[in-house]
Amino acid sequence: MDKLFLPVLLGTNRKKRNSVHVAKWLVGEMEKRPEIETRFFEASDFALPHDDYGQEIKDLFPEWRDTIIRADGLVIVTPEYNHGYPGSLKAVLDLLLREYVHKAVAFAGVSAGPWGGTRVIEAMVPMVRELGLAVTFSDLNFPFVQKTFDAEGKLVDQAFEKLAKDFLDELIWMSRTLKWGRKNVPSKFHQSKAS
Repeated sequence: MDKLFLPVLLGTNRKKRNSVHVAKWLVGEMEKRPEIETRFFEASDFALPHDDYGQEIKDLFPEWRDTIIRADGLVIVTPEYNHGYPGSLKAVLDLLLREYVHKAVAFAGVSAGPWGGTRVIEAMVPMVRELGLAVTFSDLNFPFVQKTFDAEGKLVDQAFEKLAKDFLDELIWMSRTLKWGRKNVPSKFHQSKAS
């Protein structure tokens, strides 16, 4: 089977963020799998304008636009800020719209407390649904992230390796299924082989 292209977006631009350890570790896990090609983006990489968010904005970020057009799915790693998602993450996602339609998205939630980003994922589901993304049912939650990775970003709790495997297996299944659908089932968003 063809490789799946599954980029990873870290949705925070805070300095000293522990969620970067989660994102980089997860990219490493994805790179171990021959069926996945990935690319890492951080919200902090985007110099977002403060005065205009019209449709033309996607042309200011061709690397992101072209990556999402090519992508078969997306992984979002996000910390929980006061029961919600970072504004920088929402701003990056809002750069595009139609490019996301009928592609899988999987969430890795991160928190310093016991919930592991559960509430941020719950907050994001209706938002990404509006973008046209299809949410996997296997989330990856990292509670007490400051204890899960050491200061150098090395995973301390090996139980996450099995959790990540299940998370990625589900993302791969959904991404393959939706990729087939985009190619073979007529839609106002996609030209199928049958068209």
